[in-house]
Formats: sequence, C-alpha cells, structure tokens
Amino acid sequence: MMETGEFPAWLEVLLKEKFFNACLDHEDIKKNEKNILCIDCCLSICPHCLSSHSSHRLLQIRRYVYNDVLRVEDGSKLMDCSSIQPYKTNSSKVVFINERPQSRQFRGSGNFCTTCDRSLQSPYTFCCLSCKISDVIMRERGLYGFLRNCKFLHLTEDVTTTPSSTLEPTGSTRTSSGTGGNEGGGDMFLCQALACTATTEIVRKKRSSLSTSCRRVTTAVTQTYTEAPANFLNRRKNTPPQRAPLY
Repeated sequence: MMETGEFPAWLEVLLKEKFFNACLDHEDIKKNEKNILCIDCCLSICPHCLSSHSSHRLLQIRRYVYNDVLRVEDGSKLMDCSSIQPYKTNSSKVVFINERPQSRQFRGSGNFCTTCDRSLQSPYTFCCLSCKISDVIMRERGLYGFLRNCKFLHLTEDVTTTPSSTLEPTGSTRTSSGTGGNEGGGDMFLCQALACTATTEIVRKKRSSLSTSCRRVTTAVTQTYTEAPANFLNRRKNTPPQRAPLY
C-alpha cells in the first residue's frame, strides 16, 4: 500500500499528462478525447475505454478556458483542495490543475498566489493544484496530510458530452448559465427570440411600404415631368400671339 508521504504515480500523470488529445485506440470513433484519469492504472483514457476500467477508480478531467480543471467535489476525495481558488461553472466548483501563463508579472496590494504571484480572491492562497502541491512539498518535505485514502471513485456524469460555459470566480455576482440551469431560462430566451423576430418583421414591412411609396412618387414625378413640356409646346403652337393695342 502506498505511503502517504510518497508522490503517487497517478498524481504525476495528473500534473503532466496532456488531456483531451485523441485516443490512439479509438482514433476512428467520434468523441475519443482522453478526458478521464484511471487512478488504479495511472493512465488517461477516453469514454470508449471505460469497459475495461469499469471497476477502477476514475477521475473526470474537464476543460475550460483552454485549461484542464477538476471538480472540487471529485478532487477532494483524493487530496486536500482547500485554499485553492475555485471557479463556478454549470453549478459546480472547479479548480485548475496546473498554473496558467500570465501576460505580465504584477505585484501590488491584494491577495496573491503563494507560488506564482497570480492575483486571487481573498482568502485563497493558491491559484491551482500544482501550486499547492509545490508549496506542501517545500514546507513539509512530503505529501503528509495532503493525500487522502479513497477506495471508491466513479464517474458521476456522462463523460461523452463536454459542456461549454463561461468560467467565473465563485465570488462573482453573475449567475452561471449551464445546461442544467434554471428551467425558466429556456422560456425567457424563446420569448426574446420571438420578440426579435416580430420586430424584424415589422421593420421589414415598414421598409417595404416605404420603398413602394417612394417608387410611386418617383413614377408620378417622372410622368409629370415628361408630359409638361409637350402640353406647353402644343399650347404655344395653337394659340395665336396677342398684340398690344394701337393708340
């Protein structure tokens, strides 16, 4: 049995593996991205590989903002995820697995990651899982108290579908709009779409009516302009000139 102070092989795979690449064993099948980590085999697999890992401990990897994340609920069964800045998406809290690149380093007043100086919300002290692991190893010379003994870990959702949503900090005032969100959201979007369609139809009719009126006015002016010179010429030709009376 693994000692709690050792660095487990599955954790090394979690931190170094390139997830969401195509599975070579199922490269001809759709939805073959490797988004599952088998804890017992220390191997990344795709949803089509689940048949041979059904009795193993499985950890689903998610991807948001082009970075790999874990659900706090899932990761907390294997390790201590406290003090890591969580983000909320699809009504679930997630944490980044590895450090994200920064455009520039800025150290001002506020709360920052202990390892990489990324700006964080209070009271969190780490921006991702790898930053906390680095700090724990440096301070405690091992992973004592960080790893947890989890004998059962199975997937809780359908891994063949990957939801796309906006990632937000848990302290944000905005509400997440996931696929399983408020039931009234669909009705609201439907009403907005119908209203937009009705407005577009009204504008189209007004433009069509205005275009028809402009064509009628243009035609009438053109006819008047073409008939006026002919009448004028005929009147001058048929009417004899009037002379002034002789005194």
